[in-house]
Amino acid sequence: MAAPAGAERPAAPQITHRRVLNIALPIVLSNATVPILGAVDTGVVGQMGLAAPIGAVGIGAIILSAFYWVFGFLRMGTVGLTAQAAGNEDVPEVAALLTRGLLIGLGAGVAIIMLQALLFYAAFAVSPASAEVERLARQYMAIRIWSAPAAISLYAITGWLIAQERTRAVLVIQLWMNGLNIVLDIWFVMGLGWGVQGVAFATFLAEWSGAAMGLWCCRAAFAGPHWRNWVQVFDRIRWVRMAKLNTDILIRSLLLEAMFVSFMFMGSDLGDVTLAANQVLMQFLMITAFGLDGFAFAAEALVGHAVGARQRAALRRGAVMASFWAGITALLLTVAFWMLGPMIIDLMTKAPEVQTAARVYLPYLVLVPLAGVGAFMLDGIFIGATRSRDMRNMMAVSFAVYVVAVLTLVPSLGNHGLWSAMLIAFVVRGLTLWLRYPALERSVIAAVR
Repeated sequence: MAAPAGAERPAAPQITHRRVLNIALPIVLSNATVPILGAVDTGVVGQMGLAAPIGAVGIGAIILSAFYWVFGFLRMGTVGLTAQAAGNEDVPEVAALLTRGLLIGLGAGVAIIMLQALLFYAAFAVSPASAEVERLARQYMAIRIWSAPAAISLYAITGWLIAQERTRAVLVIQLWMNGLNIVLDIWFVMGLGWGVQGVAFATFLAEWSGAAMGLWCCRAAFAGPHWRNWVQVFDRIRWVRMAKLNTDILIRSLLLEAMFVSFMFMGSDLGDVTLAANQVLMQFLMITAFGLDGFAFAAEALVGHAVGARQRAALRRGAVMASFWAGITALLLTVAFWMLGPMIIDLMTKAPEVQTAARVYLPYLVLVPLAGVGAFMLDGIFIGATRSRDMRNMMAVSFAVYVVAVLTLVPSLGNHGLWSAMLIAFVVRGLTLWLRYPALERSVIAAVR
């Protein structure tokens, strides 16, 4: 049951550096396994000695990831709502949120399976490939898409676990999934000779087994009756709140994705070498995201608990301590990119002209961790507080500033202007969210009164 309004709440666990790192570091390690799986997928298919299978697996994985990513709001929304329910000691609602998330994940996955013909047609119309690559990619996608319910449900499962600071369980799920996927990749492709279909079957089995592992990690919730209390699970007010929250997060995420997609399209107009250099440099951005995500997740959980418990001091302490470690990580990444950037570029590409071009624009990536840390952390803080409208609106402002910067700077500065626009957008997003932070704290004070 939720604690009564105005009642004295028991002291929450103290927010310490150890607690922040216990939440964040498993996520950082989990993120580090992601590129390893992609490398193995490419490597085992590459043993076939043909270009088409490599391209097919690459484009098929990108298309399916894009379909699933649309439902990424499920993880973020689940973290905020569950952390607040846990902070409010509302055990029935914590369990009901898991059920709601699973219902959305299963429903979305089934819908994607039913609409696969239309979705595949639209995907290849937007991103055409050679006839052989498209044929193999369709074979790959036709198998893997049957794990869509598992893949999308995992967003809800991981969000629910993160909200309760159980990020080690998230790491275990990720390690299990990726480890099984790698073993099956090698067996199916190199042992049984199944080719592209072998990679698809490996991922299909890994995703379903990952979902099963995730449910096992949530077994305590299923031991009680609350997860199947259908009156609470289907409570209209809670569904409306969840829908509004997730809609705002979806809009915010679509604007962010539009910024990155337009960045790559604009780069393609600047020549093949510049486009390739930008693609190499985008990997620095991914490394930054992998490094900072764990601390943003820590902020989501800690802030959500504090908001649910109506504890303003805990909210501020959680936000500050998670941001402290994110700032240290951002500084370390900046130093690493500055010192090791040229070597990383040379590892990613052997084309001399691309190496030279990437070095020219490397200084922008050196600044990315420092320019983006505010946006990353404030996103986490606002997710934990479920202040999704502010997230949506500030993302819209930063996207508009990005568009103006691109239109103003690119014609005269070329790719320098494009990267400058990206950095400006990061800074604006962090700054605008920071300006809304006092209202977030005031909302907790008002709730206490």
